[in-house]
Amino acid sequence: MKLKYLFLAIITVTLISACGSTKDVVYLQDIQFVKNQDIENDYQVTIHKDDLLGITVNSKNEELSLPFNLPLVSFQIGGGVAGQQRLMGYLVNQEGNIDFPILGQIHVAGLTRQQLIEYIKDKLISEDLIKDPIVTVQFLNFKVSVLGEVNKPGTFEITGDRVTLLEALSMAGDLSIYGNRERVSVIREVNGKRQIVHHDLRSSDLFESPCYYLQQNDIVYVEPNKARSGQSRVNSNNSVGVWLSGVSVLATITSLLITIFK
Repeated sequence: MKLKYLFLAIITVTLISACGSTKDVVYLQDIQFVKNQDIENDYQVTIHKDDLLGITVNSKNEELSLPFNLPLVSFQIGGGVAGQQRLMGYLVNQEGNIDFPILGQIHVAGLTRQQLIEYIKDKLISEDLIKDPIVTVQFLNFKVSVLGEVNKPGTFEITGDRVTLLEALSMAGDLSIYGNRERVSVIREVNGKRQIVHHDLRSSDLFESPCYYLQQNDIVYVEPNKARSGQSRVNSNNSVGVWLSGVSVLATITSLLITIFK
């Protein structure tokens, strides 16, 4: 009978541990099935200092638009093999300005891509430079970094201008089993100040975060969980004491089992 109760106790503890582990790793646990949530459709990335902007102007008369376009530059891939061509960009300076041909200094910091497009178009038309301008603006150095307990940490270039925190984690191969789902931080610089926002991936409150949509140069950091931290302590200089404590616990359990089976 004692053996039977012992097995039941072991099974119960195992099931409880499994349930606890599931709660630790499952994302968005409190979200309902078939639940509609409003999406922030008007979210757009704004232009910041140190952004590199690719701006092109086109019109029916190519000669008129030519002065407003920077040349394409070729870059090589190792071994001297010719690579692709890339559009030269306008670097936003510390005052938030770019120096645009003919139009001169333009303050672009804080504008969205569409706002800058409309501004340049209006200036070209109002100054009678081009009657039918077609302006495109793109970010040439939009990147985010993901580090910590993820499977593929690194810096990732974003081809569009809209990326979510979950998408960035996906690019990094998702969290490892040692990643703390309760403490995923986004580090962001805003107006000369550094902001750090913590997220619990298990909660749908994630969607309400001001950092759910990432911006240029955001850093995502995934903290290690207790299991990983425990491994770190075992490997540190005080590992002997930890192992002695573990041996003591095992000895106590062994003694208890001997008593039960007598």
